Amino acid sequence: MDSSHKPRTFSPNLFFFFLLVSSNLLTFFICNTFKNSSCALFQQTYNAIANVSSLNTAIPLVVEPAANRGDDVQESNKPAADLDLPSEFLAFTSPHKLPFGFSRNFDSDEIIPPVGHPCTRFPDLLRHYMSYRVNGSCPDDELLAQKLLLKGCEPLPRRRCRPAAQKEYVEPYPFPEGLWRVPSDSSVVWTAYACKNYECLINRKTQKGFDDCKDCFDLNGREKNRWLSTKGAGLDFSIDEVLAVKNPGTIRTGLDIGGGVATFAVRMRERNITILTTSMNLNGPFNTFIASRGVIPLYISISQRLPFFDNTLDIVHSMHVLSNWIPTTLLHFLFFDIYRVLRPGGLFWLDHFFCVSEQFEQLYVPLIESIGFNKVKWVVGRKLDRGPELNEMYLSALLEKPLKNSW
Repeated sequence: MDSSHKPRTFSPNLFFFFLLVSSNLLTFFICNTFKNSSCALFQQTYNAIANVSSLNTAIPLVVEPAANRGDDVQESNKPAADLDLPSEFLAFTSPHKLPFGFSRNFDSDEIIPPVGHPCTRFPDLLRHYMSYRVNGSCPDDELLAQKLLLKGCEPLPRRRCRPAAQKEYVEPYPFPEGLWRVPSDSSVVWTAYACKNYECLINRKTQKGFDDCKDCFDLNGREKNRWLSTKGAGLDFSIDEVLAVKNPGTIRTGLDIGGGVATFAVRMRERNITILTTSMNLNGPFNTFIASRGVIPLYISISQRLPFFDNTLDIVHSMHVLSNWIPTTLLHFLFFDIYRVLRPGGLFWLDHFFCVSEQFEQLYVPLIESIGFNKVKWVVGRKLDRGPELNEMYLSALLEKPLKNSW
């Protein structure tokens, strides 16, 4: 009687064992045959996250930088998949599943955080940048971050650490006093700069050698009178002259590209107009200085797509920055991006664009005219600050995006 019951007990177990083995074999076959399948993506994400240490302030460095590594880092041409990328970089850039599943806004059930594609072309620099204690303090590495950014790693990957800051921070001057007061030295982490205080930055205008915007930090010098009056053979438009082109109150928001210490934005704020200023920190704390004045800095390069929606800004201004040092095709893209963010009827103030005389008529006039702007003001003059033998030209132009049929 006992023997008659044994087959009935053994058969279901054997059947379920067969199902288990078969399903695992089938999964293994699918994951290795179809490399882009969801299980492969999950495995990549799991591997990236598994390498990250537990979230506490006592953990060791997530990625140890190579010993005695110098700044002379070689560019890598390997595909990103073949590079030994930092685990924190992978933890950030890998697909992240949305907690509540599929979202119609994202048209996906996951988020893939953006970083500049060239980031992976410089794995040594990236490894240094992503080496830190999670939940701890970031390295004091402003120069490294800017080097990556200017190499095209833009936007930079986010990090899970606190940025370097002064131990004793002094509150900024109140508005409107702060618009024209040099801030306290304690507002800046000076490690990345040759000067270690604002007095040094102000005095470097009298020193030999080149620095970007050399006299900008002296708010009682040339900055005090910029854009207040028309001069310079008509090349220097005044702000009030430009605003008079439009109906009062219709210029409200805008952008200044490469705006130094944001004096243009300050002048506009005095007229109740909000201007954001893009600037890099080229041997000077430009972004910190801008913020201390009470206006808004944007830490992006001229290669970055402007972070504004189409047809939204009233005015875009740029002085000296947009010129013949920029590769022509990149400049063409940039001019179209300015056209994109300006609303119909918006103004592009191209302030002291410079190039060699031969380039002007043959290259840059056709390039600018191809964008589709209407010419409101167009003044050409000689650029003589480096000597007449260079045969350089200035163009100051006020261009308007057509109010009708701008598309």
